Amino acid sequence: MRLVVTDVDSTFITAEVIELLAERAGSGERVAQVTERAMRGEIDFATSLHERVATLAGLPVSVFDEVRAEVELSPGARELVTELQARGWPLGLVSGGFAEVVEPLAASLGIEHVRANRLEVARGRLTGRVTGEIVDRAGKERALREIARLLDIPLEHTVAIGDGANDLDMLRAAGLGIAFNAKPLVCAEVDFEVTGRLDAVLDIIDTHPVR
Repeated sequence: MRLVVTDVDSTFITAEVIELLAERAGSGERVAQVTERAMRGEIDFATSLHERVATLAGLPVSVFDEVRAEVELSPGARELVTELQARGWPLGLVSGGFAEVVEPLAASLGIEHVRANRLEVARGRLTGRVTGEIVDRAGKERALREIARLLDIPLEHTVAIGDGANDLDMLRAAGLGIAFNAKPLVCAEVDFEVTGRLDAVLDIIDTHPVR
């Protein structure tokens, strides 16, 4: 039994949801620049999250439906889900993005374990703030440990997949950390990297069994 936990934006899906939202708020270029700096580890993720989310203030909640319809799975993501389910291995989605998009996506694929940020809403519109505990770099590692503990799976039996600097703590904590289409900073810090198709991680998992 292995627990596989993957980042979502630019890993399990092809886009950064915050950028899709920002395009509708007229702040797409600014937000994309901040996202890129955060992914490279140049600025703290939590700080960058607050800065980017602030630009979304005033968007109607109907924007979530629009963005959900636009989201595309990364090549091999659906196949990865299918194979893990066939093996009876749990899969978790741990995202610095937003539950309003990630949770429906997970439900549609039969994925039960999700951790993501949540956007504050008042009178049917986004306030430009997040609510609750932030899923940042440290939060992703905590989520990995929490899901493993919940399922009674030893940490050395876990696999983490991610692409940005805010995934590094999770990748290091897992029994097997795999970079996917990742930034050079991330590739330099993990033992394995995959490009192209997400289900290619299965080859690494299968050739590196838990001892």
